[in-house]
Amino acid sequence: MTAPRRPDAPPPGIRVPKRRGVELSLLIGAVLISVLGYAEVGLARSGAVPPDAARYGAGLGGLALVAHLAVRFRAPYADPLLLPIAVLLNGLGLVLIYRLDLETPKDQAAATQLVWSTLGVALFIVVVLLLRDHRALQGYAYVSVAAALGLMILPIFFPAVNGAKIWIRIDGLSFQPGEFAKILLAVFFAAYLAANRNALAYTGRRIWKFQFPTGRVLGPIVAIWLLSVGVLVLERDLGTSLLFFGLFVIMLYV
Repeated sequence: MTAPRRPDAPPPGIRVPKRRGVELSLLIGAVLISVLGYAEVGLARSGAVPPDAARYGAGLGGLALVAHLAVRFRAPYADPLLLPIAVLLNGLGLVLIYRLDLETPKDQAAATQLVWSTLGVALFIVVVLLLRDHRALQGYAYVSVAAALGLMILPIFFPAVNGAKIWIRIDGLSFQPGEFAKILLAVFFAAYLAANRNALAYTGRRIWKFQFPTGRVLGPIVAIWLLSVGVLVLERDLGTSLLFFGLFVIMLYV
């Protein structure tokens, strides 16, 4: 009796490089770009590198390294681009928050954001360690989309912040439910498209060089997308609406 094959491993007899070294190199580049951006903000503002630039780089680099080790030992055949892209976006986001902090000395948010980044990496590691096969999420497609829509509707019942109803604030704790809804919608889109990929690819009407799926197959996912974007428009969160549109288009293309 042979041992079960890892869900991310290639078929037997096919040698596929793990590319973890590529991921590590890209992570180093992402951290360096973020640290240089952090230093550039200080140089442009005061003519000196911020005194905590090294601490910022060490913190971001440490988080990236821990996440990389989790992927290296738990999902060695994972795509080497996803984690570096996430680290780069997070690092640049911290740089932008630091730049805004310079204008509001009494309201510093960069340090808090780094704490949230740490929490995000911790949750990432938990998922990588506990979710042995990502295909198991396919059974929770409709549960995910129901939870996502519920999370997006919830801020409507709370006061607006800067004109947008996207925050929930309770006893000094504030968060955006839409951030969790993004992940849940990605799970739904991926599960639905994977389950119906043959119908999407080989049924429907062909116009010129393009194959358009039938409304019966494409309709549910379009309806969910329109509903989620409609909720965000009502909440005056047009930026996230555009992000959801991009998520839908990219998942459909893939």
